[in-house]
Amino acid sequence: MPGLLVLMGSGETSPTMVEIHRAAARALRPGARAVLLDTPYAFQENAADISARARRYFAQSVGLQVEAASGITGADWVFSGPGSPTYALDRWTGSGIAGDLRARIRAREGVTVLASAAACTAGLATVPVYEIYKVGAEPHWREGIDLLEPLGLQAVLIPHFDNAEGGTHDTRYCYLGERRLSRMERELPPGTAVLGLDEHTALVIDLQAESVRVAGRGGLTVRRPGSQTVLPTGTHIDLAELRRLAEGATASATIPPPAAEPAPAEVTLEEVVHTCEELFKAAVGKPDMVAAAQTVLDLEAEIVKWAADTEEDSGGVEQARELMRLLIARLGELASAAGLRSRGLRSLVKSLLALRARLREEGRYDAADAVRAAMLEGGVTVEDTPDGPRWTYTS
Repeated sequence: MPGLLVLMGSGETSPTMVEIHRAAARALRPGARAVLLDTPYAFQENAADISARARRYFAQSVGLQVEAASGITGADWVFSGPGSPTYALDRWTGSGIAGDLRARIRAREGVTVLASAAACTAGLATVPVYEIYKVGAEPHWREGIDLLEPLGLQAVLIPHFDNAEGGTHDTRYCYLGERRLSRMERELPPGTAVLGLDEHTALVIDLQAESVRVAGRGGLTVRRPGSQTVLPTGTHIDLAELRRLAEGATASATIPPPAAEPAPAEVTLEEVVHTCEELFKAAVGKPDMVAAAQTVLDLEAEIVKWAADTEEDSGGVEQARELMRLLIARLGELASAAGLRSRGLRSLVKSLLALRARLREEGRYDAADAVRAAMLEGGVTVEDTPDGPRWTYTS
């Protein structure tokens, strides 16, 4: 039976982390039992929807059939992700799941994947991020479930380490920022290190081989008072070396990855949205309406890819949909203003009708109606007939 502990900074059900999940799943025996612990987000009204999207992600992208369960006894693979770290802590401690998770690590058996809020609980102390960042509580620690102690690591784990959502204010270090993290570090037991996991990044620990790998888009920061070491993606070291760094790195340093390590294959949804917006602007500037329409189609395809992500759906996916609706409306305005004719108009309409048909097939009728409305605004009337959609153009 394999023994893996995988800790993720964010993006646990996004395209960026698919290969990391697949590599962990390949270690499982045929017919392995895979369990999703929904505890961190179980208090949310949309908890059932989050679980359904996570299960769909693992089934379609990873090839792993996952069951939602309240316990992990007999599970070969366990996953838990976004939500509230303290809500999960209270329930895992009271139900015995915290002890079961520690037992898995001590036995060096099973694949255990904790991400975001769940990963935050893995050290000897936990950041109560909701209470501090959203409610305004004084910075403080909560006791963690300390899965790192059986590995000889006296450390806390902080996901979202390179978060930049704040823009004008510091939201690094799981929304704490430098000021609050520095204050909280002084309250940790002497000799405790901070392990900071960047977003869309994973720390993969082979419990049997005692090897450590950093994978994804960012890095792992081993931080002690007055010093830190950054292990970028592609780093492969022994667990003993990670222990040494956690016990006291002597100076700030960055360890380069091996030259053979491939670059990350995926980009984040935020980057995709920005790229599509720029491509659209460039296309209409030429003008090339067919290329502009293709950009909208490409954006729609990316939205489908990211739709299962349990974190991005709270904002990122919806923002992408808003941009898609805006670009569609812009296409309609441009078509009307330019009075497009003949082949250029036909190509544009063909692309938009293909997008509308795909949206209808997926049951996303509100977005399909937005496409039709944008076309009408641009002078293109679409009529649905038994033989398919028929369109006419009025200047």
